[in-house]
Amino acid sequence: MTVIDRRAGRVLLVDLAGRVLLLHGGDPARPGLRWWFTAGGGLDDGETVIEAAARELFEETGLRVAPEDLGEPVWSEVAEFDYDNRHYRQSQDFFLLRVADWQVDTAGMDAEEQLTITEHRWWSAAEIEASSEMIFPADLAGLLRRVTG
Repeated sequence: MTVIDRRAGRVLLVDLAGRVLLLHGGDPARPGLRWWFTAGGGLDDGETVIEAAARELFEETGLRVAPEDLGEPVWSEVAEFDYDNRHYRQSQDFFLLRVADWQVDTAGMDAEEQLTITEHRWWSAAEIEASSEMIFPADLAGLLRRVTG
């Protein structure tokens, strides 16, 4: 199987209670498989990682911020996964953005996001650890504790 290498920018959107916003979605090629994940996604042509993170945050949550408001990445990883019958190796940087409160607006989602992202929820580190659901990145609870200290 061909591996598609790509870069992505993701956002840990954290509220005053220290909870992170996660989106719930799945793979159109595997309708029964669902998981929770942070806002963000792959780069468009000519975009930097931080620009992609800011654009995806707006598309998926309605929150518009300037890329520079995201600061420096707080964590990076390489994730391998299958999506829509393709295998990806994704190098992704995570940015931390704190908000007092935010009401998610999904009007900016593209057609694929509308088909695959079905809900959102604010999660504490303890809720993430206690959950039996698939949540990405794998050690999100530990990461959340490290960056929100």
